[in-house]
Amino acid sequence: MSQISVDDFQTLIDAELPLVGLFGIRASEIGRGQARMRMHFNPGLIRPGGTIAGPALMALADVTLYAVVLGMIGKVELAVTTSLNINFLRKPGQKDILAEGRILKLGQRLAVGEVLLYTEGEAEPVAHVTGTYSIPPRR
Repeated sequence: MSQISVDDFQTLIDAELPLVGLFGIRASEIGRGQARMRMHFNPGLIRPGGTIAGPALMALADVTLYAVVLGMIGKVELAVTTSLNINFLRKPGQKDILAEGRILKLGQRLAVGEVLLYTEGEAEPVAHVTGTYSIPPRR
């Protein structure tokens, strides 16, 4: 069972990460060690060449990893990204982007996860992301 609900997570990111709202990112599912998110298509996210800009895709992946980690450890606001690696696999369409994240390893101080990003309605991922989060010491 997840240590944070979708509603509690969405409230947290809406209040503490205003950039998430600008990108139109919404949590759809958070379980123990997994999460699904959606970034609603917005023409403001398009870069030259008619594709969604890489920084928007990275933001979606990072927020998804945050959800994955908080799904494991609960509401620990100061869990932060220490690394993020993205491989762009194909050009995303001008549609919503879906993210599916999962935990790979959870330790006392670090959590490692991965995210696959998809254009809505497409079977092949547009990006593969791995990342590490630092977890502050627990009292």
